[in-house]
Amino acid sequence: MVTNVRPVTPNPDKERNFYPMWKPTNQPQTPARPAEPERPTTSAPSAPVMAAAEPIAPRPATTTTTADQATIGKSLVIKGEVTGSESLYIDGRVEGSINLAGNRVTVGRNGIVAANINAREIVVLGKVRGNLTASDRVDIRSDGSLTGDVVAARISIEDGAFFKGGIDIRKGGQPQQKANGEDKSATAEPAAVGARA
Repeated sequence: MVTNVRPVTPNPDKERNFYPMWKPTNQPQTPARPAEPERPTTSAPSAPVMAAAEPIAPRPATTTTTADQATIGKSLVIKGEVTGSESLYIDGRVEGSINLAGNRVTVGRNGIVAANINAREIVVLGKVRGNLTASDRVDIRSDGSLTGDVVAARISIEDGAFFKGGIDIRKGGQPQQKANGEDKSATAEPAAVGARA
């Protein structure tokens, strides 16, 4: 965005023009990370005060937009099964199971989850007790805590994070196996996908 700003000179005879700097009011206390989704807010975002002729630069796009993401707020407690076809941000408490295959599940800093989670991508900023299965990746951030096993193609554990459990790295499309080595999902996926006898 290009703006024309004339320099302000300290001259008492002339009027001073001050141009306000844009400062986000609905951003979290800590700086956001590029992989961390935005949390939807209930208040309308305030637009910067600019001349009407100047276009407002669009914000950089993230992988998950707030329109495609549901939020469980701090005061909500859900017991049971959570399923759906959109991404989910959890800042409250969830007990049971979460199945959002193909979507992202983010457990926020205030989130407490006692559930098995199945999703494309799982980001842990809060506390999780349960097994995680991700078709793409699991990301445990520095304030995050996970007690349970992880099955994913990729995993990231930041310094300061707590993790207690097992890790099973599987390439995308690789079927899960039972303890005796037989395919669990032989009917769901063709056996010829990257597997050799």
